[in-house]
Amino acid sequence: MTNLIIELSKFAFIILIAIYTLLSFSVLKKKNQGEIRYGWKMQNLLLFFIHLLAYVVMYLQKEEIKLLIFYLFQLFLLQAVLVMTQVVYPKVNRLLLNNMCFFLAIGFIMLTRLSFDRAVRQFQIAAAALVLAMFIPFLIRRCTFLEKLTWLYGMAGLLLLTAVVVFGKSSYGAKLSLKIGSLALQPSEFVKVSFVFFAAARLAKSTAFRDVVLTTLTAAAHVAVLVLSKDLGGALLFFVTYLIMLYVASKKPLYFIGGLGAGCVAAYTGYQLFSHVRVRVMAWSDPFRFIDKEGYQITQSLFAIGTGSWFGMGLYQGTPNKIPVVEEDFIFSAIAEEFGGIFAICLILICVSSFMMFVNIAMQIKNDFYKYTALGLGTIYGFQVFLTIGGAVKFIPSTGITLPLVSSGGSSMVVTIAMFAIVQGMYLLKEDEDLRIEKERKQNAKARTGKARRSRKTKAEERS
Repeated sequence: MTNLIIELSKFAFIILIAIYTLLSFSVLKKKNQGEIRYGWKMQNLLLFFIHLLAYVVMYLQKEEIKLLIFYLFQLFLLQAVLVMTQVVYPKVNRLLLNNMCFFLAIGFIMLTRLSFDRAVRQFQIAAAALVLAMFIPFLIRRCTFLEKLTWLYGMAGLLLLTAVVVFGKSSYGAKLSLKIGSLALQPSEFVKVSFVFFAAARLAKSTAFRDVVLTTLTAAAHVAVLVLSKDLGGALLFFVTYLIMLYVASKKPLYFIGGLGAGCVAAYTGYQLFSHVRVRVMAWSDPFRFIDKEGYQITQSLFAIGTGSWFGMGLYQGTPNKIPVVEEDFIFSAIAEEFGGIFAICLILICVSSFMMFVNIAMQIKNDFYKYTALGLGTIYGFQVFLTIGGAVKFIPSTGITLPLVSSGGSSMVVTIAMFAIVQGMYLLKEDEDLRIEKERKQNAKARTGKARRSRKTKAEERS
């Protein structure tokens, strides 16, 4: 009976996520508010069905009561986030809220399957981050001075990154984290936000050549420090984010082309300077040739994805633990193996819908600082997804970047939740702005109507 449930669950997962994915795009095209609200509710139901079914399948195979208890804690957290956010912020962007909870649920499921202790740790960090994130939209709406803290963002980011170079702990050839007691923090994750705020504040103030040069030098300093700590994945992420923000703010293709040229030169230099970069490129170019050493990780990832095929092996039916660092860098491969290629493609499309909403919000905001900030955070999110999945499927060399909200990683989890909350705050600012404009329009229309009535009354009195 258990085997039958496992086999049927594979198709159920695919159907449920396919409908969720369809709603992520179709709801955006609807105009009727009733249909839109119904779509959001359907997404929530699909999320909880997937979540419940996954833990039922895992319990049937492991028969451990701790799985059911852990499921109930997750259910409470996700339900509380969805309800409380809508109560506190009635005009919140539902697509971003739903997708954030969806990614969290998928992450909890896969980490529970891979490492129960890691899943519990991830849940604890996510719960704390979600509580703190409830205050972020309020602060974004109330703190009008954020645009003025330009150099504070820049200097704080550089100091944190420099601290990693000096005091950081090496991991897989790169200095990534600072150890504080039993707590390990990855400062580059937190600097993502300060870096975007710095670039947005500078570009909103001026895009004159002299100011662009100064802003670019500071951004380049961030990238250079990351290179010194051998965090080349982070350096690439910061570089691309700034390049896109600069192009959108300045509207000068020459800056973009020049930046790409500089990036190509920097990439070649990094290849020549760092042995672990050459190892990753070598593993990417021909992983099966070096399957016993350098190519082992990527070949195991490809085997997992290929084994899963379109419909997946089923939870606990694959061997994702054979992939080194699967909980962090290659969790997408584990998902593809046990949930299937169709499920994995739908997951990518849901990530794309989130990125599209980030950009859509950015384009609708009139204030340049908030516009560039939303764009920068959206670019970081979208490019991070690309780097993670691209590395897992051998489209690009592996960069050691985590899949946002899904992979194991406390710093990444906290910062990504904060990024979603910051953009939610900016979305609410846009809604406040639209409401104010609509109110002024109605007041002006009412004033014109009153003036016209008085004019007609005066003319009528003159005729009489």
